[in-house]
Amino acid sequence: MPMFPLGSVLLPGGVLPLHVFEPRYRQMVIDCLQADGTPEFGQTLITHGSEAGGGDARATVGTVAQMLQVEALDEERYAIVAVGVRRIRVNAWLPDDPYPLADVDDYPDVDPDPPGLALDVAATHARVRAALTMAMELGDVHVDLGETEIADDPLVATYHLASLAPIGPADRYRLLCADGPRRRLDVLDEVLDDVEAMLKFRLS
Repeated sequence: MPMFPLGSVLLPGGVLPLHVFEPRYRQMVIDCLQADGTPEFGQTLITHGSEAGGGDARATVGTVAQMLQVEALDEERYAIVAVGVRRIRVNAWLPDDPYPLADVDDYPDVDPDPPGLALDVAATHARVRAALTMAMELGDVHVDLGETEIADDPLVATYHLASLAPIGPADRYRLLCADGPRRRLDVLDEVLDDVEAMLKFRLS
């Protein structure tokens, strides 16, 4: 699968806007558009190194990004809007030719609908909104709380919460790797304990 490693984490249900100008990734866009079916590529986190020029270390769990909009800005740039649709696990990174390629398998959530998940999602949603409110007071983030709604499907909602929370890419990657929605909420609650404590300290 064509891959686009970045210094950020795309989660299922998340939106990924891209400005593509590197020649190798421009070729990837062309190849994806010419392939059969819906144009898509894999996105993973760069754990060490740079987004430009290669030589980076790449995570082994990622997300398939489906291209929704592709606009050629000129002969050397594309503006793309993609959405995360499902998790993947990288079995092996292949030689770049000319862009990153990987052998991947789908990585579905285990136990996707455990009892009581919807109630737990609602409780964590309230915590995420409270953390965002504090982060906004400090100027760390700029969001419209009216746009922090999440999916009705509790499984998808756990990914939405992971995208909304005011956390860094390393913590967001931990949430992507969680084996199922129950574990994802547990990890997010652990992360929010630290985030809330730091935000309250800075506001005091």
